[in-house]
Amino acid sequence: MNIAKNMEYIFLAAVAVISATGFATAATPLKHSAPAAVVAKAEAQAMPVVTVTAKRLTAAEKAAL
Repeated sequence: MNIAKNMEYIFLAAVAVISATGFATAATPLKHSAPAAVVAKAEAQAMPVVTVTAKRLTAAEKAAL
């Protein structure tokens, strides 16, 4: 059996199977629906802030590193 010669029939059979399963499952109702979303609000807290203060390196100090 040469698959290349029968590729059209294989394609049509695949389309027929896909169409049949699409029609068969299109009318089925959903038995389980997703639960309602739960929205939670976090308590307002102060944001920690870090301040870094330092003097910049000179070109000689950078070269030494």
